Amino acid sequence: MKALILVGGFGTRLRPLTLSVPKPLVEFANKPMILHQIEALKAIGVTEVVLAINYQPEVMMNFLKDFETKLEIKITCSQETEPLGTAGPLALARDKLIDGSGEPFFVLNSDVISEYPLKQMMEFHKVHGGEASIMVTKVDEPSKYGVVVMEESTGKVEKFVEKPKIFVGNKINAGIYLLNPSVLDRIELKPTSIEKEVFPKIAAEDKLYAMVLPGFWMDIGQPRDYITGLRLYLESLRKKSSSKLANGPHIVGNVLVDETAKIGEGCLIGPDVAIGPGCIVESGVRLSRCSVMRGVRIKKHACISSSIIGWHSTVGQWARVENLTILGEDVHVCDEIYSNGGVVLPHKEIKSSILKPEIVM
Repeated sequence: MKALILVGGFGTRLRPLTLSVPKPLVEFANKPMILHQIEALKAIGVTEVVLAINYQPEVMMNFLKDFETKLEIKITCSQETEPLGTAGPLALARDKLIDGSGEPFFVLNSDVISEYPLKQMMEFHKVHGGEASIMVTKVDEPSKYGVVVMEESTGKVEKFVEKPKIFVGNKINAGIYLLNPSVLDRIELKPTSIEKEVFPKIAAEDKLYAMVLPGFWMDIGQPRDYITGLRLYLESLRKKSSSKLANGPHIVGNVLVDETAKIGEGCLIGPDVAIGPGCIVESGVRLSRCSVMRGVRIKKHACISSSIIGWHSTVGQWARVENLTILGEDVHVCDEIYSNGGVVLPHKEIKSSILKPEIVM
């Protein structure tokens, strides 16, 4: 069985992290985003994953070569020379996706994090016998999204309503699809939207079905949602395999700590924190709702909340970093500095406080 992951473009919403690596390789809960998906696909029997990509394919492929061997799964690239939207890449990768078996294939949006109930989706697809299945998730504010209007009992999709002004439903496209090969006959090799152009036509023929996603869902393509996604992911990890989470007198709530990280005396860590490999957290540090990436050093009595600290950065003694501060790779925050929502590009030294959210170039 095969799968296509829509990797797409430049990851501008997650800058400055994506100035160092392509977005799918940015770690989320101590693991590159895309690896969460590849592992879930491997677990249900997918043998080949195709990455639809138009930016830095060499970097992606060099990185993923290691995982091909480790996970025993074939990973190939389908490179766009121009952005093709969300459906065009399927037409481009057609030859890689069709193997003559007639089996359906998965399509995933690379920014989506969830519990990936792919096995249930395969069963759902088999039972309804339509041409395509999409995963939908319930949201509190449907007016911000495109809403999927469906028959509750069968899951048959009736129509899509883009950013509705009046309430038509609260289920939105979750960016996980299972498609029969015949769907490829509906897509031309040009910039096309699968949500706006392809799915409505399949729905009009009563061949599109939606399954409500159990568990959590988040599009983690921007910092605020990345931090929320980390909370939901760690909550789910607590239920499924809590032994992976840290515990001890200095831990509050759900915290993930790489085994190579070192944590000093008198720290208070959590809730909702991920600490990556090789990090050094000195004594008396306070961390909450944050992601600390590989090789970071946090000096004594620093306090970090609701922020992302990029690779090999340093946060000085008694510094305070909060309110969606994002430090790019190799940023050095001096002692006793305050950052209120600073977005700092790689290789910078911060010698004076950032008092209001701004980009530091």
